[in-house]
Amino acid sequence: MTGRPAAPVAAYERLWSADPAGWYATGVAWRGLTAQVDARADELADGAAALRGGWSGAAAGAAQDRFARLRAELAAIRPALIEVDQTLAVFADRLRVAKARLAEAVALAERAGVAVDRAGRVRADPAVRRTPDRVGPTVTQVSTAIGAALAAADRADREAAGRLAELAVAAGSGWVAAPPAWRPPAGAGPALVGRWWSGLTPAERRWLVWHEPHLVGRLDGVPVAARDQANRLLLGVHRGVLLARWRRFLGRPGRGPAEAALAGLDALADRLAAGPPRAYLLGLDPAGDGRAIVALGDPDHADHVLTYVPGMTSDLAGAAGELGRAARVLARCDALAPAAGTAAVLWLDYDAPDFLDQAARSGQARDAGPALSRFQDGLRASHDGAPARQTVLGHSYGSVVVGVAARDHGLGADALVFVGSPGVGVAEARELRVPSGQVWAATAPDDVIRQARPLPELLGRALLDQTPVGPVLRGHDRHELWFGHDPSDPAFGGRRFPSGRYGHTGYWEPANPALDGMARIVLGR
Repeated sequence: MTGRPAAPVAAYERLWSADPAGWYATGVAWRGLTAQVDARADELADGAAALRGGWSGAAAGAAQDRFARLRAELAAIRPALIEVDQTLAVFADRLRVAKARLAEAVALAERAGVAVDRAGRVRADPAVRRTPDRVGPTVTQVSTAIGAALAAADRADREAAGRLAELAVAAGSGWVAAPPAWRPPAGAGPALVGRWWSGLTPAERRWLVWHEPHLVGRLDGVPVAARDQANRLLLGVHRGVLLARWRRFLGRPGRGPAEAALAGLDALADRLAAGPPRAYLLGLDPAGDGRAIVALGDPDHADHVLTYVPGMTSDLAGAAGELGRAARVLARCDALAPAAGTAAVLWLDYDAPDFLDQAARSGQARDAGPALSRFQDGLRASHDGAPARQTVLGHSYGSVVVGVAARDHGLGADALVFVGSPGVGVAEARELRVPSGQVWAATAPDDVIRQARPLPELLGRALLDQTPVGPVLRGHDRHELWFGHDPSDPAFGGRRFPSGRYGHTGYWEPANPALDGMARIVLGR
């Protein structure tokens, strides 16, 4: 990787010259080999089909069996190629963060008037006149910061080298040699799932990824890398489902939902092949309007993690666009704090309302609550190292989903953020059960959601569900919205951050101060 440092001098020079982008590109190249593997497997399948037409008997049967085994062996390599890509992507990102921390340490030295030589040694700068009692602490501070950056790079190097070495051993002994004896029961919590996964051997984990990707891909508490491997293996299966649905729609007027979902899946697949940051596919379901969970960056190794829940009309067809909003927050985080490891997740694992009459009811938010709570608990359970700062962001109806989940089930979150919210199902921030001062909201001055006032009680009873998170009908208070008190009103008890006049969907516009606000909350600043 970066090489074992024989001395601090070598470590300092190697980190300055390290190329994170090069390591990322190497991982992408390894992942690209999956296409060659698939092509060779198809060639074997074609060859077997050609032989079946003119050859029979015991020898023909043995040949067909041999073709089948070869195809299976080729196919079993695919998860390993994805794993190499994941390993190098994580290494590249951790190396990038370590370099940024080293640059911050050197910048601190320059501001403080101390010198750092090419070997990484820190000393007083003779050109700057300062008393010894002021120079000593500064030299210690800079030396400590440089040492921390070098140590972070060394840890990343050792862990990546160890993982690649283990893959090399597996290549010699067989990728998926042994099935595990036990599975978690249905409904098992993420903590139990995490303990189960930790107790498996590498061979058992690979067996599960390859033979039971539907199980691994959806289990909260399983590490992000394994879920990504499993769900990537299922991409072709899901595309086949949508393609069959689209073919049934052929001949009917207009563009059907299956065609839109198919286009959305293809757009999502394009993003999965792009980067950096590397995308991790944590969930995918083509049924109905379609659902997807996609992370940009690895949440298991990040210091700060954002989970973004979109609102009304969100579906698989538009998932790539919603992921773009998460990407904008992530990019702003990286610009504000390049030395902070950050990941952003699009959580679209619920049936979002398609029409206003559906969005006027809280049922779909209530239905989504347990899954969102379980997902956040899963991020906690699978995280590697010190706990990350977890922030959950809800936009529009997505803020109702977040609020209801926090109120009814609790969220593994350090901060909640609401933008363009019609209310979040509670009257006060304290009902959301997150740390004091960590409920945030912004509503643009020209956001139409400000007009989401409760209907008169009689009409409300006629049209709406009568539940605690339904419309809060309290007269004509302008701060009372459809699903409760406006979270951006000071009386709600949360904290506000500003937004410019960008309407209901413009919170992610580059010039909108709301984008900076969201990024700073994710970073805890």
